[in-house]
Amino acid sequence: QVQLVESGGGLVQPGGSLRLSCAASGFSLETYAIAWVRQAPGKGREGVSCITKSDGSSYYSDSVKGRFTISRDNAANTMYLQMDNLKPADTAVYYCGAMPTWDGPAQTLCVTLRSLAFGSWGRGIQVTVSP
Repeated sequence: QVQLVESGGGLVQPGGSLRLSCAASGFSLETYAIAWVRQAPGKGREGVSCITKSDGSSYYSDSVKGRFTISRDNAANTMYLQMDNLKPADTAVYYCGAMPTWDGPAQTLCVTLRSLAFGSWGRGIQVTVSP
C-alpha cells in the first residue's frame, strides 16, 4: 500500500525555521518525482518545490526561493522540506507528493500541480507562522 505521512509542522514565529518530513512506504521514493505543495485558506494550490526523478534537479516557487530547501534521503525513504526565515505568508497546509510517471522538468511539474493533482499524496500538515 502506497502511503506518505507528513510530520514536523506546527506554530513558529516569523523568522523561524521548521523542517517538514514525509515518510514513504509501499514504494521506493528514489524512483519518483517528488513535490511539496501548499494551500492557504481561501487560496489555490501552490507548487512550492519539486525534484525530478531523472537527474534530481529541483525547482522552487519565487515565493520561497532562497528560504526553502527540498531534499530526499533514499536510504530512509523520506523527503524533506527545510523552511527557513518563515513569513506569515507561508502559513498553509503543506502536502508532500510523489509521481511515478513524471519525467519532465521540475518547474513544469510544480506549475502543473497548481491545477492538477496526480500521483500519491500525504494528508497534509499545518504550518502556522505568527508572532
